[in-house]
Amino acid sequence: MSLLPYTHTVLLTGGTSGLGYYAALNIARQQPKYLVVITGRSDPDASAQKINTQLHQQSVAFLPLDLSSTTKVREFAESWATKNYPPIISLVLNAGTQLVGPMETNEEGYEKTFMINHLGHTLLFHLLIPYLSPDARIVITSSGTHNPTMTQKAKLPDAVYTNAEELAHPDPATAHPEGMQRYNSSKLANVLWTYTLARHLEDKKSRITANAYNPGLIFGTGLGRDYAPIMKFLWYHILPRMTPLIRLIMPYVRGVQESGECLAWLAVSPEAAAFNGRYVSDKKEVMSSADSYDVEKQDDLWKWTVKTTGAKGDGLEGLKL
Repeated sequence: MSLLPYTHTVLLTGGTSGLGYYAALNIARQQPKYLVVITGRSDPDASAQKINTQLHQQSVAFLPLDLSSTTKVREFAESWATKNYPPIISLVLNAGTQLVGPMETNEEGYEKTFMINHLGHTLLFHLLIPYLSPDARIVITSSGTHNPTMTQKAKLPDAVYTNAEELAHPDPATAHPEGMQRYNSSKLANVLWTYTLARHLEDKKSRITANAYNPGLIFGTGLGRDYAPIMKFLWYHILPRMTPLIRLIMPYVRGVQESGECLAWLAVSPEAAAFNGRYVSDKKEVMSSADSYDVEKQDDLWKWTVKTTGAKGDGLEGLKL
């Protein structure tokens, strides 16, 4: 792939299916001068080439990335340094996992949901700081499930944030038995980290922005890969077809194409350029949970993350201001 026609790069994790795929499709359509790099553990459906074929372009590329291991994230960043890609104008931290069974840890001892949904992404951000454009946008996909106002209506366990270390290394004897609770807590961490990053960027007078995105409840996404067989069948084959009807009684339900277009809007549209430190749904700022505005929780997560990723100082050295 020749890089000469491209002015900037958009890097989007979890871009081979679902929400990320449609976000990448919209970004590539709207910004044909951008190189759009989508990641996933693999791309069995040749998603990048499908987008290129549909748009009659060659601007989308796939790179493998495994967010479940800090070693593999570091290897990805080392490989990125050899690519000579244009500056990253938008870093869309979209990939996620939802493990509904018993608590799992990776080979390093981190709880897997927190590792993939928070630590893997924030490590990637810190490692790619040297490659960010001075006016880059950082967008992280969170979820309305971080907010008790939604989880209580849906009869789901509330997100709980005591401290980052507890989320990274839960005590198996006292950990919540439901994987959904760990997912919701990781999505709260996404919002806490986004708000703190935006605050630090403003303190540095940086033009880089950071925002969290609520995609709504989308049936048929890769989050259902760990579900029991019957629920998996419903998730992938029945519920997506029923989305318009279900939305009448559950207004937070979204179609995957609609939500992907909104994520693309936040990532690259001129209209969203002024957004910073916001929680966005349906192309507008909305309130996040009460806990997400807790500065002590924000600072605890930020300091733990900076220390764990091995970042120096406040974690933002190397920014192009």
